[in-house]
Amino acid sequence: MSALIICNVSALRAIRWARQRYDVVPWEPVGRVEIRHALEDGAPNRDRIDWDVLRRYGFVGDEGADGGEPLHVLVGRDEDRRSREELCCHVQRRDLERGMLLRVEPGIYCASPALAAMQYARGRDLPEVFSLVMELLGSYTLPAEPTFGLARGDVWRARPGFLAPDNARQDGDEPVEQAHYRCAPATTLLELRRVIRLSASSNDRSMRTAVGLAMPGSASPGETIMAAMLGLPMRYGGFGCDQLPRGGMRLNHRIEFSGQAVNMSSGMPWAVCDAYIEAAKTDLEYNGIGHEQVNARIHDGNRNNGLRGMGVRVLVINRQQMQDIVALEAIAQSIYQEAGKRFRYRIENTRPRQLWLLNGLRRAAGLTPV
Repeated sequence: MSALIICNVSALRAIRWARQRYDVVPWEPVGRVEIRHALEDGAPNRDRIDWDVLRRYGFVGDEGADGGEPLHVLVGRDEDRRSREELCCHVQRRDLERGMLLRVEPGIYCASPALAAMQYARGRDLPEVFSLVMELLGSYTLPAEPTFGLARGDVWRARPGFLAPDNARQDGDEPVEQAHYRCAPATTLLELRRVIRLSASSNDRSMRTAVGLAMPGSASPGETIMAAMLGLPMRYGGFGCDQLPRGGMRLNHRIEFSGQAVNMSSGMPWAVCDAYIEAAKTDLEYNGIGHEQVNARIHDGNRNNGLRGMGVRVLVINRQQMQDIVALEAIAQSIYQEAGKRFRYRIENTRPRQLWLLNGLRRAAGLTPV
């Protein structure tokens, strides 16, 4: 019986589908022996592929197979590649380690989140790859449906689930924050580091850099953009706050309140900071759409009072400020000042680098450039 190993963007689509529905990726990791047998038997036969089964697991949707997007599959030898419009075959020449393939059901395998990320990232720019790594390490997932569109660089418009290239914009289609769903992290930094050891190719440079810079714990695409812009080193377009002493920037960091802080917060025992910078005793909060509701504003006010009672300064960044590089620079300068550090650029062409990073991050989430 031949095996079908689904990889790259097709595997990423299914991983998002599973995280959205089940909170976790539920498929079983397999060992080296089963991986080797699967690769040896992985000569895809289009006529034997049950597309309905693949749809049931989220590997394809209306946009896959009969909808124009090929199914990305992994094979172990060049002679096992198939030249079919419905299939895109990738050859795995180096041995995979335990857990790098997941058994979906007998005969159907999926690349692990870490392996799928490296396959998807090959040849892509750092901002897009960093966004994907942060998503897989974070407590959120993008929906499955726009995965192929995002891979092409399409933009998510105001109508739910609608993706369109920039030249297909319609009247009234204003860009908005992309939908996302809360879930458990899909992988770990350890797994990502294991995977990147499989390749020394220059095509995987962005993946190696992204894993080295990643900050686990992001809870939304907006938090990922905020963490990247304020946290990444200046040579990549960020403002370098993650390089400050005493732990740099920690995402979704929990602070236990003292008795006085509990009283100031109307009874809250602790608070979770979107991005906490210990050196500056500063909490960066990204205010997305959910924070605009009345109950959310009351909750945020109480928690901010509690943090003040702990000596923590709260800086709130809204969606408009996340599109304003000058505003982000001013916030970074304030953070450096509170940390007792001098803010200065040590590289040239900082604005083009910052714009490249910001627009790359936005493009990865399906948002229009600024």
